[in-house]
Amino acid sequence: MMFETPLVRGTLLRRYNRFLADVALADGERVTAHCANSGSMLSVSAPGSEVWLAPAVKAGRKLPYSWELIRVDGTLVGINTSRPNAIAAAAITAGVIPELAGYPSLRREVPYGSGSRIDLLLEAPDRPKCFVEVKNVTLKRTPGRGGALAFPDAVTARGRKHLDELRRCVGEGARGVMLFVAQRDDGDRLTMARDIDPEYAAALSRAVDAGVDVLCYACAVSVTEIRIERRLPVDIAEAGAVP
Repeated sequence: MMFETPLVRGTLLRRYNRFLADVALADGERVTAHCANSGSMLSVSAPGSEVWLAPAVKAGRKLPYSWELIRVDGTLVGINTSRPNAIAAAAITAGVIPELAGYPSLRREVPYGSGSRIDLLLEAPDRPKCFVEVKNVTLKRTPGRGGALAFPDAVTARGRKHLDELRRCVGEGARGVMLFVAQRDDGDRLTMARDIDPEYAAALSRAVDAGVDVLCYACAVSVTEIRIERRLPVDIAEAGAVP
């Protein structure tokens, strides 16, 4: 996934009100940017960090920038939670995710279940439908390269509902896939942050027991693009808490 416009470098002053961030640009101008991330952003919102903003492309937008990237311990991390669906769709179409290959049709945001929309629906004439739920991963609580990534970074009742919907799809004969997209490349596995949301971790275990497939892919992140690069193992039993 390529960024639509060149990103602008700045320094994070503060993130607040969940969807807003104050940033100092390189020329000294201070701007307020939209933050498309409703989580806690634990480990990826330290004031003073280098950040990268996308200038608004639609005329009339109230805020002139959207926050896209932050540099943490030398690693660029994508924080925009609206990006992973497009990142995943591009990777599937390009054949980068072999576990999701062989489906000639890919549709996004298709209604299903109890008032939900599946992130990606994959279809082929010779196999059951494949319902793919995509979640964004940014949390890493150990410095440097290597170590575990964790999900979620905040309590997510919506995420638990999506796991229940995937279980129902599997029970009806379809394929259900929980795809975690890590918008960073410095982790070596994904764990569940049970200390943050034990109910989500339990719901994921139930989904796996019911036959839902769980995948995690790490991304190569730069100021020009974010693309899926490699698969990470998922350890749903590991606590994922601060050591």
